[in-house]
Amino acid sequence: MVRPRTPLALPVQCAVALLVLLAAGASHARAMSVRIQRVHTPVATLQDVRVRLEWDAAAAQGHLRLQAGRADAPDFGYRFRNLDWRCPLQRDGQGGWRCEGELRAANGAPFRLAIALGVATTDARLARGATTLHLQRNAATPDFTRIDLTAVPLAWTQALLATAWPAANLTAGRLSGRLDIDSSPARPLRIHGPLQVRDAALDTPDGTIAAEGVGADLDVDAGFADTSTVSVWGQVLGGELLFGTTYVSLQDRRVGLHVQGARHGTGGWRFPELRWQDDGILSVSGSAALTPGGELRDATLRMHSPTLTPLRDGYLSGWLGLAGLGELALAGAMDAWVDVADGRLRGTQVRLHEVTIDDPRGRFDFDGLDGDVAFSDGAPVQSSLQWQGGALYGLGFGPARLPFASQEGELRVAQPVTLPILGGQARLDGVSIRPPAADRGLQVEFGLVLDRLDIAQLAKALDGPAFTGQLSGRIPRARYANDRLDFEGGLDMQLFDGRVQVSSLSMERPFGVAPTLTSDIAIDDLDLESLTGVFGFGSITGALDGRINGLRLVDWQPVAFDAELHTQRKRGLRHRISQRAVQNISSVGDASFVSSLQGQLIGLFDDFGYKRIGIACRLVDEVCTMDGLGSAGQGFIIVEGAGLPRLTVVGFNRRVDWPTLLERLAAIGKGDVKPVVE
Repeated sequence: MVRPRTPLALPVQCAVALLVLLAAGASHARAMSVRIQRVHTPVATLQDVRVRLEWDAAAAQGHLRLQAGRADAPDFGYRFRNLDWRCPLQRDGQGGWRCEGELRAANGAPFRLAIALGVATTDARLARGATTLHLQRNAATPDFTRIDLTAVPLAWTQALLATAWPAANLTAGRLSGRLDIDSSPARPLRIHGPLQVRDAALDTPDGTIAAEGVGADLDVDAGFADTSTVSVWGQVLGGELLFGTTYVSLQDRRVGLHVQGARHGTGGWRFPELRWQDDGILSVSGSAALTPGGELRDATLRMHSPTLTPLRDGYLSGWLGLAGLGELALAGAMDAWVDVADGRLRGTQVRLHEVTIDDPRGRFDFDGLDGDVAFSDGAPVQSSLQWQGGALYGLGFGPARLPFASQEGELRVAQPVTLPILGGQARLDGVSIRPPAADRGLQVEFGLVLDRLDIAQLAKALDGPAFTGQLSGRIPRARYANDRLDFEGGLDMQLFDGRVQVSSLSMERPFGVAPTLTSDIAIDDLDLESLTGVFGFGSITGALDGRINGLRLVDWQPVAFDAELHTQRKRGLRHRISQRAVQNISSVGDASFVSSLQGQLIGLFDDFGYKRIGIACRLVDEVCTMDGLGSAGQGFIIVEGAGLPRLTVVGFNRRVDWPTLLERLAAIGKGDVKPVVE
């Protein structure tokens, strides 16, 4: 229990009770001391009370000192120690008394406490600087107390808040308004009245709930008994709120609020009525229940957003930011319904109305999303969602409809879905989604079939070389869990009259920050003349085989791989290499020409015969360890010549800086490497 050092108006009522005891004997006493074991009022109890009054018979006033070892207000959660109040006691001329002086509690800063005890009224004022608490009581209504508050630090209400929410810690803010307290023994203690909160801030020890700069104009009605109740209605005036991964930014907007709740004993709170009205952005209504620790146990909520554009910054930025989608542009409207029971999502339904999703980083886009997605943890439900078109990493796809079926905590696409894409088709089947639960995160499984996608369109969309061919493949099962996407099976591409196979494919953070892709690639029988022609590399005839194992891309840039490429002989296929290709290979491999006695004739030839070509690179920590067909002294052979003139290309630098190597490749693509023959 938090035990604030700052005394509020509650101990004032105990001080008033003591003044009543002293008033009758104060007229002619020179000095009087009283020690009282306990003083009890409907609001608070004082223990170990010591009172001393000094008043000369001829004096116009006396001097009062009141001390208390403890002052407890259990209904409010307050515990004060070592109260000490000193003041000059005077008659008011109408049969009453008044006393004003300094009040201290433990080691806290002093306050100014003024009490006027009239014949039928009691008036007390506690002040420090601009902060005041003004208490009023009337003998005609002894169980009714009114407290007016002006610029009271919210931290003073920490103990009162702790009775309803032990984990909350108030760190800033001020409170003004009026509270009426009904302390009749025949009824539960009740507090009600209008309150104004400004610049409030709070947090919890685990950091899952926080608020900053929150204002509010509220009417509050709370009861404290075996069953405590609270009713709050009014407006929230801007600020920032955090609930787990949900971040709410209200800026300067006025949001309507209505909350009704009850708690029995030390159990959790139940809120049969909740309403949140952020006009033009989001409205929420429903009910909820919390565990004694403040965690969500049950909830039934309905939500409506007439436009999703401001919803992103107002309510979705926390969720989107965790997924690396903080800049996602949204348009359209949404309705949603959520049902939580025993801390578990029991059912939900999201209805989209002409929604557009646009990722500025080009990872995905959807146009004309319409329909609903329903999820059930129990009985089966049906729904369907459709779109007019979209794109995935710049690859456009056409319209599609997804029929959903859900039961027992799983959302499935009820039948295979075919998407027209890149002149071919992509078919999704076996799609299964399990939302996050207490013991696991989001899980998604699906199968994928690609049928004759046009690689020329793919290359153009990715702003790459003008490759031609077709892409086909089948991934029997892909699984997303723990922000990682793993694929079974592989992709098979028909390129340059040969074949490229992709296997061991997986992705980390596919839609998050710095997505990472890993795979192995096998290359078989690529026509080198077509391949080098696309890159403007110079002419090489022959067939290319090879592998790229352990390929790792971070944010689509290579950071690691173990690659080896070589030519192979095919019947009827000549092996020729142009001077330009030789020069470019030499540039990439940091190599030199090595020739026979015919070297002086090399410059007279446009191309040469070769026996084999081979080059390897193992990339680690931005350094490419180079190799070739075999050793040649201190170097390694890249091109082994054949015929006359006989030409061999040898690399001498086995460790090449990867960024430098990329610059050389870029220069080749631009034609900046000039043929030089030694």
